[in-house]
Amino acid sequence: MKINYRQMEINDLNAVLTIDKLAFPNPWPVNAFQYELENNTNARLWIGELQNNSENQIIATAVIWIILDEAHIGTLAIHPDFHKKGIGQQFLSFILSQLISENITRIFLEVRQSNLIAINLYRKFGFDIDGERKKYYRDNGETAILMSAPIKSTDFYEDFLFLSESEDDLIRREN
Repeated sequence: MKINYRQMEINDLNAVLTIDKLAFPNPWPVNAFQYELENNTNARLWIGELQNNSENQIIATAVIWIILDEAHIGTLAIHPDFHKKGIGQQFLSFILSQLISENITRIFLEVRQSNLIAINLYRKFGFDIDGERKKYYRDNGETAILMSAPIKSTDFYEDFLFLSESEDDLIRREN
């Protein structure tokens, strides 16, 4: 399985919206993605694209915001058909490696309290729990867990770039 990670383009929007709708109870509206792509110079949007012969399929998407020397994960999702294949681990490793070149020192996120798979994945990358926001999620009033991690070296993230069939990579958007 060959996956290419690259910057999101406007032509990717329909596939990104599909993944977002499949992955989250409160998907982002199209204008939110359009704004991040076209107007927000502090946003970094990436996709993971599965390469099958002559056909490519977008299977991962992320929006990261840069604030000075810090970053915040706005959304990160893997298409449900590709869960439990290590793609979330690989994609997160790619993203964190990219942030090194922008001199980012720390990254933040919110994650649903019930999303233990994502929490465990983030812990593998050095994220710690910093606190919580009660009744954060609009759909069910669930608590958000606040996590952050220092950005590590490229060598650290390279160890995660290889797909692992045993890893469950269900990553949920934290919004």
